[in-house]
Amino acid sequence: MDKMTLRDVQLSGKRVVMRVDFNVPMAKDGSGKITDDTRIVAALPSIKYVLEQGGSLVLMSHLGRPKGKGYEEAFSLKPVAEALSAKLGREVKFVPDCMAADDVVKALKPGEVALLENTRFYKAEDGKVKKDDEKKGIHLSEEEYQTQKAELKAKRQEMAKKLASYGDLYCNDAFGTAHRAHASTAVIADYIQPAVSGFLLEKEIQFLGDAVENPVRPFVAILGGAKVSDKLAVVKSLLNKVDTLIIGGGMAYTFKKAQGLKIGTSLCEDDQVAYCKEMLDAAASKGIKILLPVDNVISNKFPETKDASDIELKTCEGDIPDGWMGLDIGPKSVALFAEAVKGAKTVVWNGPMGCFEFAPLAKGTYGVCDAVATVKANGGTSIIGGGDSVSAVKKSGKAAEMSHVSTGGGASLEFLEGKTLPGVAALTAKQ
Repeated sequence: MDKMTLRDVQLSGKRVVMRVDFNVPMAKDGSGKITDDTRIVAALPSIKYVLEQGGSLVLMSHLGRPKGKGYEEAFSLKPVAEALSAKLGREVKFVPDCMAADDVVKALKPGEVALLENTRFYKAEDGKVKKDDEKKGIHLSEEEYQTQKAELKAKRQEMAKKLASYGDLYCNDAFGTAHRAHASTAVIADYIQPAVSGFLLEKEIQFLGDAVENPVRPFVAILGGAKVSDKLAVVKSLLNKVDTLIIGGGMAYTFKKAQGLKIGTSLCEDDQVAYCKEMLDAAASKGIKILLPVDNVISNKFPETKDASDIELKTCEGDIPDGWMGLDIGPKSVALFAEAVKGAKTVVWNGPMGCFEFAPLAKGTYGVCDAVATVKANGGTSIIGGGDSVSAVKKSGKAAEMSHVSTGGGASLEFLEGKTLPGVAALTAKQ
């Protein structure tokens, strides 16, 4: 990595403004209970390092998707401050307004920590101007649109400058938002230097960067999830890098339709069928294997109960009958995909193979998970690329058997596409 990290700077007596990803899932009962603290734990190495080196910390993060109209209790980071205090064994001072933290941060002594309230309570952090919004009845002229964009940009710069004023240097350790050019993730670096990477961000870039730029072969990528349109650019990019591309989940049915197979009422993006055909042809011309499911677990309707006891399930090969939909890959597909993974030295996996949140429809995803878990044990590298794949790996109990479990869904995808991540590009280059 050609960007400065925490190891490259003197931290003793310095106040570090650090962007972390504390966008943790919370209980839906309004209790403020954190249901998965993985992202808090992932930030601890960088946090502890700064404190051990004699620095103080001003932490900032977003939580959820508030509307940028001020405080909303459901999206408050106060419960996170309490959880972090318990993990660090020291008080984390909570600041209820990220734009009014001067008194707290200036009083911080070496070894002390403050956490700012949700940065997304301000529209300037991540807000966008829409030229046309049918739901809200907004239809702006080009002049009005450009004026509002300029005003929001100025507010974003103003917010970034304020956040920068809280520290002597900036550290980004939030890979999950590194693909966003927000006030706290990228613009802030215009107003504070040096801007360095934390250990989590460094690790993410190292694993994903090596996989994309210098993979040990054979290199197998596994893509799943619902929509082809979410992963258009990823498919195209990976076809220039992988030896084998495995496609499962809902997106596989659009590819199967492109092959001329009948898919019943399975999820399909008809406007992407031509694209899928183009990708299949491109893979064939490059000598790249694309593996699609050879059998599917199907039902005549989507389940409404958690245990899927309200639906009939059966396995079929080839065409899916009219009135039936594919909800998971079948056992022959699991065996086919596992065989491809078995000999791989680099595996990147993003997206489940089916509706794994329903127990009877999790066999395909967990079967692939078992196969990917053997890669590390056989001397290879296995990278789980964020999102639902991470949930599946954790639920299967196999997370510890993977080389790297990414904390960023969208960021991982954009990195695999070969895009420059604004939060990384903004960091100070090593001399």
